[in-house]
Amino acid sequence: MATAYRDLAESINDEPGMIWKIWTENSKTSAAGGVYLFASEADARAYLTKHTARLQEWGITGNGSRIFEVNGPLSAVNGAPLRRA
Repeated sequence: MATAYRDLAESINDEPGMIWKIWTENSKTSAAGGVYLFASEADARAYLTKHTARLQEWGITGNGSRIFEVNGPLSAVNGAPLRRA
């Protein structure tokens, strides 16, 4: 996966408001996903629309995406790598 999706990973860095992405993978079940941090909800929603369309082109549906706000104080307690965009 690291090789196959390298170009995609690099292109995600160019998305408006992108701060970081943590890639997740379960090779036993062939499941993959990620946790993204965007500068704003609007940036996250725009990317989600684009990414959902891309997944559908690949034949992947029902990706279960959700958008949340960051709880900064609790995230700081656990050492989250938060930075301002």
